[in-house]
Amino acid sequence: MSVTDITSRKRDLTRIFITGASGWIGSAVVPQLQGAGHQVVGLARSDAAAAALSEIGADVHRGSLDDLDSLRAGAEASDGVIHLAFKHDFSDYAGAGRTERAAIEALGETLAGSDRPLLFASGVAIAGVGRVLTEHDSNPNSAPDSPRGGGETLALGYAERGVRTVSLRFSPSVHGEGDHGFISTIVGVARERGISGYVGDGENRWPAVHRTDAARLVRLALEKAPAGSVVHGVGEEGIPTREIAEAIGRGLGLPTRSVDPADAAAHFGWIGAFFGLDVPASSAVTQELLGWSPTGPGLIADLDAGSYFRTPSNA
Repeated sequence: MSVTDITSRKRDLTRIFITGASGWIGSAVVPQLQGAGHQVVGLARSDAAAAALSEIGADVHRGSLDDLDSLRAGAEASDGVIHLAFKHDFSDYAGAGRTERAAIEALGETLAGSDRPLLFASGVAIAGVGRVLTEHDSNPNSAPDSPRGGGETLALGYAERGVRTVSLRFSPSVHGEGDHGFISTIVGVARERGISGYVGDGENRWPAVHRTDAARLVRLALEKAPAGSVVHGVGEEGIPTREIAEAIGRGLGLPTRSVDPADAAAHFGWIGAFFGLDVPASSAVTQELLGWSPTGPGLIADLDAGSYFRTPSNA
């Protein structure tokens, strides 16, 4: 792709509709887009989300993932869509998958035939135990009742219907100060249990990416990635979970111990199934395609910086 083509594409993408714009990744994506000259319209299902979006200069579109008409209206009035919202309800993960599939269908059908972009959040923890996942690996979870409703396969299929679909496969750890995702959950488990645990021998690996790098990746994918692309938000290919647990133990002043895989669910709760996965992933193809190079601190350095261990009273 030539510089002229990229510049033209950036000029054409002026109004971007984002679901999850007030969330952990989305709230970092918004200023990235604004700094590049894009107008951001964020989906807000609550007054708090609407206020947060207004505070950072984004326009507010009221609605929710369950309100498909609101999704269609937001997409129709946009020059492109970035779908980052997901119902992280692990007590009803199948229901969250159905919601995700319906949302992607609503957005994809609205954009069909327009050549407008539809970027959507996915994950690298999808396939291949014990090997490095690449952008060329397809997602085996394609059925409606599979994880995330088979949304990645469904969405990429709209590339054949005139939608510039791009899968944003994020690392399980998108880390940084203020994180309230997987790593902060594991920190909470360690604090509650009095030990910093890992599953089995702790040699299973987790990829990671800093939040600022993830946000920059989204902007570059919006501006550059061709239809049907898969990009990996991976700054570190695979950190042994034992090392993650040891960093958490240092931060909390707790011992680090192995948890038998049979006891992982009881010890860690819902996140035990994820923390025991071996899901290394590469971003080499993404870096070459987009000219993206992760520059933020690594996960262990982020943990050692201490923000994950502050309580409200000493934050």
